[in-house]
Amino acid sequence: MPSHPPIIAGTRIGHVHLKVADLERALGFYCGVLGFEVMQRMGSGAAFISAGGYHHHIGLNTWESKGGHPPPPGTTGLFHTAILYPTRAALADALYRVIEAGIELDGASDHGVSEALYLRDPDQNGVELYRDRPKEEWPRTPDGSLAMFTKRLDLEDLLRAREA
Repeated sequence: MPSHPPIIAGTRIGHVHLKVADLERALGFYCGVLGFEVMQRMGSGAAFISAGGYHHHIGLNTWESKGGHPPPPGTTGLFHTAILYPTRAALADALYRVIEAGIELDGASDHGVSEALYLRDPDQNGVELYRDRPKEEWPRTPDGSLAMFTKRLDLEDLLRAREA
């Protein structure tokens, strides 16, 4: 593999575009439950949604997937889309919305650097809802390397952050 300098700091993932079986059902989840806003629709085949008025964070389309089924286990594809919340209170509100909608969590973890909720959208795409801790709070080894871990996230404690 050729040796190149690392990618420039500040580069980020701008958006994710998901193939869905039913656009209205997907919008019900991403907008109705999670609270994203529709920025543009392209007929009945696609919609672009965002948080805070950006052109789009998530694209949803049925161009190649209308009425389709999730890929079977053991195949390649997207593991999950991770949605980063700016504060612990915002993540707590997301958890509240998910619970109110009756959506089951696949898991909830404290990774030291972040707190994360794992669930599935209506098309069985993995979704991670998370917030990063401030960089100065990240766990480190004696040599300064990251020391991430996975522990059970206390959901009751997280929900209390919504009220704070």
